Amino acid sequence: MGTTMSPISILTPLFLLMFVALSDGYVKERTLLHQSSGDDVGNYLTKDELWFNQTLDHFSPYDHRQFAQRYYEFLDYFQVPDGPIFLKICGESACNGIVNDYISVLAKKFGAAVVSLEHRYYGKSSPFKSLTTTDLKYLSSKQALFDLASFRQFYQDSVNLKLNRTDAGNPWFVFGVSYSGALSAWFRLKFPHLTCGSLASSAVVQAVYDFPQFDQQIGVSAGADCKAALQEVNQLVEQRLASNGKALKEFFGAAELKIDGDFLYFLADAAVTAFQYGNPDKLCSPLIQAKKDGEDLVGAYAKYVKDNFAESVHYSQNRLKNTAITEDSSDRLWWFQVCTEVAYFQVAPTNDSVRSSKVDTRYHLDLCKNVFGQGIYPDVDATNLYYGGTRIAGSKIIFTNGSQDPWRHASKQISSSDMPSYLISCHNCGHGTDMRGCPQSPLSLEGNAQNCSSPDAVHKVRQQITENIDLWLSECQGGGRSSI
Repeated sequence: MGTTMSPISILTPLFLLMFVALSDGYVKERTLLHQSSGDDVGNYLTKDELWFNQTLDHFSPYDHRQFAQRYYEFLDYFQVPDGPIFLKICGESACNGIVNDYISVLAKKFGAAVVSLEHRYYGKSSPFKSLTTTDLKYLSSKQALFDLASFRQFYQDSVNLKLNRTDAGNPWFVFGVSYSGALSAWFRLKFPHLTCGSLASSAVVQAVYDFPQFDQQIGVSAGADCKAALQEVNQLVEQRLASNGKALKEFFGAAELKIDGDFLYFLADAAVTAFQYGNPDKLCSPLIQAKKDGEDLVGAYAKYVKDNFAESVHYSQNRLKNTAITEDSSDRLWWFQVCTEVAYFQVAPTNDSVRSSKVDTRYHLDLCKNVFGQGIYPDVDATNLYYGGTRIAGSKIIFTNGSQDPWRHASKQISSSDMPSYLISCHNCGHGTDMRGCPQSPLSLEGNAQNCSSPDAVHKVRQQITENIDLWLSECQGGGRSSI
C-alpha cells in the first residue's frame, strides 16, 4: 500500500527548471492501440513518481480496499494560483512519465499544470501481486473513469491546501490519445462537472465486435501498388505456411509462435504500424521496388518486419497466459479489456483483404478463451449502450483523427453540436497526429509537425483545438466546473 504524497513539492511563481534532451522512440508492443514512450528521459517533461491511495472497487459500498496508484505532475508553466490543470490520461501501457509531446506546447500557452495518472493494473499501479483472470475483475474502463474522478478531487484538494484556500478550484481540461482518448471523451460525458472539456485524439469510442473496416483502411492508406504487394505477400505466406510452416516462422524470427493465427496476426500488425504511426514509406517503398525487380516479396517483407517491428514473442498466446507481473504485462491486460469490453476484432474483410482470412472472429474468440478461460467474451453492446458509441451525447469534446489511421473508423468522425470532429489529412497522418506530430512513432518532441507531408493540415487543426480550449476554459465556472 502506498503512502499518499503531496502532489505539489514547491508551489511558487519561481518554477522548477528541467533539462530536456533531444531524443525519441516508442516501444513497440503487441496489440496496444498506441505505443508507449521509450525510457530516455529526454522524451519526458518529468519522470518523478508520485503516489496516492485509490479505491479498488468504486461500485461497492462494502469493499473499502485501496491500492497505490502512480501519477506525475509538471509545474514549470503553471500560473499560480488560477491557471488551468491539464489531466493527461495514461492508457493501456505502463506510464513512465509525462511525455513531451504537444501537451507541453499547450501547457506553456495556457499557463497550465500537467498531471498524469497511470491506468489501474498497468505499470506499477497493480492492485494485486498476480494477474489471474480473477485478479483482473476490477480492470475496466468504468473503474478507470472513477479513478480519474477520485484523483482529480484529490489533486484539487491538495492544490487548495497548498494555496491555503477552501472554496476555490482551478479549471480542468482532459486529454487522451487512442483508448485514453476514449477515456477522455467518456470522462467529460460521465463527469461534466469535473472538467471544462476534453480532447479525444484518435478516440476509439465505438466498441466494435468484428472490425473489417480496420483492414480496409490499411488497403486505402497503402495505395494500389503497395496494397497489391501486401496481398501477394499474404498469398505467398499462406502457401508456405501450409507446406513448411516451421521454416517460414523461423525465417521471420517467429519460431515461438506455435499457433498459426498468432503468426498471421503478427505479420498483419507489422504492416498496420507503418500506416498507423506515420511511416508508410518504410514499408511500401522496398516492397514496391522488390515487386518491380521480380525479387522475393516474402524476403523483402521479412526484412522490413525484422528491422522495424516488435519481437514476435508479444504475439504468443502462451506468453499472454503468464499471470506474473512483468514489464510485458500490458499485453495480457489490454487483451483482457479487448476480450471483455471493446473487442475491436481486426478480422479480414470478405473480399480484397490485405491480411490473412485466417485472422477471423473464431481466432479472436479462441484467444480470449485460451488466455482467460471459459465464458470470457466482449460485451460490445453493453459498452456502447453505456457510453453511446459514436452517438455519444456529450458536450465540449474535441475529436481528432488522422486520415491514414485505421482506428479512425471506431472514432466519432462527424461533428455535432458542441462536439467538433477534425480529420487531419496527409500521407503520414496517423494515430494521434495532433498530439504527436509526424511520425507518430518514434516520438517527435513537442509533437513537431515539420515532417508531416502537410504540416499546414496539422497546424490548422491545432489552431482549432486551441480556440476550443480557450473558449471552454473561459466559460468554466468556479471550481473547474463547466457551464454545461
